[in-house]
Amino acid sequence: MSVQLSAAQAVAEYFQSPDDLQKLSDFRQKLEKEKASIDAKLKNGVKDQLDSVRDGVRQLFTTRTNLQSIKDEMISLDKMGKDTSGQIKTFDQIAEVSKVHRNFAQTEEMVNNLLDMDEKIGNLEYMLDTDSREPQGPNEHLLELHYQINQLEAFRNEVMHMAKTCSPEVRSTLQQYFARLNRLIESFDAYIGTLAKNILPLVRGGHASVVVKLIKIAEMEGREDEKATAIRLLKRTAKMDSASKFRSLQANARILKLYRQKIMQTIRESIRETFELRLNDVGGDAIAFVETLDEWIFDDLSWIEIYVAPCFPKDYDIYPMYIKTYHKELDETFKRIRDALPTAAGLLAMHAWVKTYKKKMKELEVPEEYLEPPLMGGKEQDLIDDYSRLIVQKLDEWTGNLMKTELEDFSTRRGPPQMDADGLYGMSGTVILWKIINEQVDAATESNQGAVLARIVAESNRVIKATHIQWMTLIEAELKKTTEGKPEDIVEGLSEFVVAVANDQIRCADFAEELSVRLEPLVSTKYKATIAEQLNEVIDGYLDVAKKCTQTLIELMFHDLRVVLKQFFTPPWYDGIMAPIVETLRDYMDDYRATLNPSLLDLLIEDLLEKLMTTYLNAFARASKLRIPAAPDRMKDDVAELFQFLSSLRPPEELEAYFDVIERVLEMLTSSRNLIFLSFFHFAQRYGPNLAFVENLIRARDDFDRSAANEAMEAIKKKIKDENITDPPEPTVMKKVIIQSSLSRFLPIK
Repeated sequence: MSVQLSAAQAVAEYFQSPDDLQKLSDFRQKLEKEKASIDAKLKNGVKDQLDSVRDGVRQLFTTRTNLQSIKDEMISLDKMGKDTSGQIKTFDQIAEVSKVHRNFAQTEEMVNNLLDMDEKIGNLEYMLDTDSREPQGPNEHLLELHYQINQLEAFRNEVMHMAKTCSPEVRSTLQQYFARLNRLIESFDAYIGTLAKNILPLVRGGHASVVVKLIKIAEMEGREDEKATAIRLLKRTAKMDSASKFRSLQANARILKLYRQKIMQTIRESIRETFELRLNDVGGDAIAFVETLDEWIFDDLSWIEIYVAPCFPKDYDIYPMYIKTYHKELDETFKRIRDALPTAAGLLAMHAWVKTYKKKMKELEVPEEYLEPPLMGGKEQDLIDDYSRLIVQKLDEWTGNLMKTELEDFSTRRGPPQMDADGLYGMSGTVILWKIINEQVDAATESNQGAVLARIVAESNRVIKATHIQWMTLIEAELKKTTEGKPEDIVEGLSEFVVAVANDQIRCADFAEELSVRLEPLVSTKYKATIAEQLNEVIDGYLDVAKKCTQTLIELMFHDLRVVLKQFFTPPWYDGIMAPIVETLRDYMDDYRATLNPSLLDLLIEDLLEKLMTTYLNAFARASKLRIPAAPDRMKDDVAELFQFLSSLRPPEELEAYFDVIERVLEMLTSSRNLIFLSFFHFAQRYGPNLAFVENLIRARDDFDRSAANEAMEAIKKKIKDENITDPPEPTVMKKVIIQSSLSRFLPIK
């Protein structure tokens, strides 16, 4: 039951919603691939184990046969010795004399060897030191060194074996005497290890013969190790009284060399050290390491196959051993790099190189069983998942840091915003953010993974949207603080920073558009629409923020004019108040023309025109009394002044459409009560009935009494009914005109 629960939980992780069922076939294929990989590993493992067991059983049978043969020969020799000693009466005396003679001869030989040993060791030390200085060189004394040291070692073993029955003082003296030889033997063993570590450099340097000599030495020592092992086994199975008659059995106290095993192990260690050194040379940088792999790993394997493998006997299986070890160490190195949390680009580089590795090894016709387990456990796609997670994390981190600085600069406004070569305001975070995004997109593009690229674009869209919300929230808060806060809390320079943010939005929208154009031919049809949609959302978001900025600039301008604007259609207005309004607007627009992006300047002018019209019309709608003809005359003067000012911003023919509503209002304001319905009809044809607005206008005219106003309204209502006048299909500026109640029009304006 627990197993079923575990399986259900595992499946539940992949199928958390009905939409995930669409991934069922992909999930099944993934499981089948993993199962096939595991089956292949098990099959290879079982095959290797069976081969090993088969070889072991075969060697055991051979060893048992050899031991039985030796045992039979020993028994035969023992029987012959006993039979001979019984036939010859003086055999004991002859054997004793022979033994004494052998002892004398051995003693003489031992003394001579002891006397000559120091000189021999000195010569050998010199040769070993000469060759050790250049382990990748010709090593001319290798075989001579091995032979001489082997002879001296055999002599030492024989002497120390014979000394087992001597006093401790004698054994201690001999050990001191052989101390120099022991050091020489240790140095030679280390020298053998150094040569094993430099097999590939030796072959590359043209000294393949040194490798052949090294393996010959290992083979010879291997045979001697086998003899020593057999003799020790014989001692445990043979009778001691029989074995004692064979001097070789007593004297052979050989220390097993195991050169073959040590050489193979040293080769493996040298490969591991090579990978460690290569990784350390690049400071653990994943990208640099992957870039260098092509420069040496495949070249090494080619040299090994062509030049190194022939130097070894076939039973060494040296080429498969090298392949498997290189593969294992490459896998271990990749795992270490991944555990060290490499950069996002490093993860992509590793993923791309795994593909290159598989392709190259296939070209080299390397059997798949040599490459088990596969790199990264066959889950190199996890590198892409790691990359995606890291990019999400880094994008959040980088964007958060950038926005923290940008928002703080905007809020504190300790100095003016930056200015580019064209004299336009801006902030540094924009360029930095898009540089980061482009770097990640370029890296994702190089991975040839459409899903990765789509994920990066989507995550970029997400973090950019978050910046849009932050900017709009902060701009709104700063505007409110400026327009409603205490004077001592207001920080100067808001309009300049709003201009900077607005310019940044246009720059970013251009960056997003360029990226969309650049990616379109690079991605497959599957992801093209998704990526284009994401980038269009980004562009729209930037334009929304830019629109918010221009609206804020308008609000700031009209906030500065709030006092004078309240005087529209009040007694002071008849004396003329448009001049200071125009001058203030001109000052603002001169600044914006110099520092605001031209495309935004057009948008700002359009917003300004609309704001002027709605402000003027709203003030008109609030008027409780209009002097006729003074009011129409003043309105005409206002229009003339505004038109002249705005003509410096827009062509006059474009302005006429904005001022059309004022002209039609003026027409109603100057019409007689008998003809006012015609002026109304002219107005309503374009802007709709707006009956409340028109009624306020008529009743505010001081030249109309109540009855005249009522008569005019009746005529207008009849015209509406007769002509079936309705609101236009598209909203006009009149939709933004607020009509107050009769009572509220007499209240003071705040």
